[in-house]
Amino acid sequence: MQIITGRFIKVFFVLSITLFLSFPSQVLSQTKDQNTAPQETEQTSPLVQSIIIDTPVPGKKIDEAGEKIGTGIEKFGENASSHIGEWINAKAFAGITWLKLVVCLFLLFLVVLIERILKFIIQKKKRSIPQEEDIISWTKFLLEAIEKPLSLVIWIYGIYIALSPLLAHFKASDGTNLVHSVAQRIADIGGILAIIWLAFRLVQIVDIKLKKWTASTESAIDDMLGSLVGKTLRIFIIIIGGMIVIQNLTGLQLGPLIASLGIGGLAVALAAKESIANFFGTLTILFDKPFQVGERIVIDNCDGVVESVGFRSTRIRTLKGHLVTIPNEKVVNSALENIGRRPHIRWLTNITITYDTPPDKVEKAVKIIENILDNHEGMNKDFPPRVYFNNFNDCSLNIMVIVWYHPPDYWDCQAWIQKTCLEIMREFEKEEIEFAFPTQTVYLANDEKRQLKLQLLSGENIQKV
Repeated sequence: MQIITGRFIKVFFVLSITLFLSFPSQVLSQTKDQNTAPQETEQTSPLVQSIIIDTPVPGKKIDEAGEKIGTGIEKFGENASSHIGEWINAKAFAGITWLKLVVCLFLLFLVVLIERILKFIIQKKKRSIPQEEDIISWTKFLLEAIEKPLSLVIWIYGIYIALSPLLAHFKASDGTNLVHSVAQRIADIGGILAIIWLAFRLVQIVDIKLKKWTASTESAIDDMLGSLVGKTLRIFIIIIGGMIVIQNLTGLQLGPLIASLGIGGLAVALAAKESIANFFGTLTILFDKPFQVGERIVIDNCDGVVESVGFRSTRIRTLKGHLVTIPNEKVVNSALENIGRRPHIRWLTNITITYDTPPDKVEKAVKIIENILDNHEGMNKDFPPRVYFNNFNDCSLNIMVIVWYHPPDYWDCQAWIQKTCLEIMREFEKEEIEFAFPTQTVYLANDEKRQLKLQLLSGENIQKV
């Protein structure tokens, strides 16, 4: 189940990035079609229509409903005046009757009542969900995410609907209605902000789900992947929400504006080429997982422990204590040695003894080392130690020793090597087996022990031995 969840999160993240990168290209391509065919009616891609042009609640429908309510109130007043008197059509201000004000106040009361009822239902539903430790109720999180943005939408559009019968009275002689336009714009922007707020709160639910998944894995890279998904979704929401707000504030079509920035965007893309390469390098590290945070690696002559993996670079703490920052693009394109994932530590050493050691003692030396290493600490039965007399060196007889230490704990291995070396020295001393070291013999002139006698002959400079 964890593997399936992890794969789903990775696929979801890739789709989000693809949508994010493909959105501008769709706008640009659509604008290019418009420029090449100016005689056709201006059209926008379906993605742009669904994201930018459409408002959360169409203002025209609200205005039509407000006009119908206002017309109905006026007709009711005219009919009622013939029965109960003209006082029912008394004007309050700006040609607005008291009857219309009372109806609008009643509509405001209904808005408050509806908001309170929905809030009560949501809170009652949350209280009915049992709270148990170590169990996350996604229904409760969803209700909490929806509760406040939904209340905001009800307040914004409820007030706008309740006051819509009054807005027609502020129309100027030239047919414009500034009050109505401002009210409609405020309502639309408020609705957009409420939806953006809801999207942010839903992203928090995604974050909780990701944290639960990453907590069930031992990979620190998965923790970073979860954080990266959340940040990407938030950036995507901010960009799309900002474009919608700008669209509603200015009334500009953003498609041609984005297309006009094509040359500038190309220049920015070229300038940010390395940053983009590093970002995709980050994605490669997150999905391919060549190493984890806390593992020791060797890359580009840098030997150290991985401290963090960011959007642009990977930070490595070297064995000397220095902090090295390597761009992620270079990390994925370089040969990387992951020491932290080795199954064991191999100890390869050569023990040298003197040339005057007789064969039986050489054999004895090999046997001593084999006995010391037999069933040693950290031994795996599939990797027994190897000891061989394998070479005649310039100044010594060579005994090669290969040992595999499990598990690959460096300092435990070093402590064991020290103990083993001391034990070999003690056993060799008992058997009077001498260790060899590089030596040179120098013979002086007229020394009787010298092995060569040299004499210069006149004539042809020939040396006679």
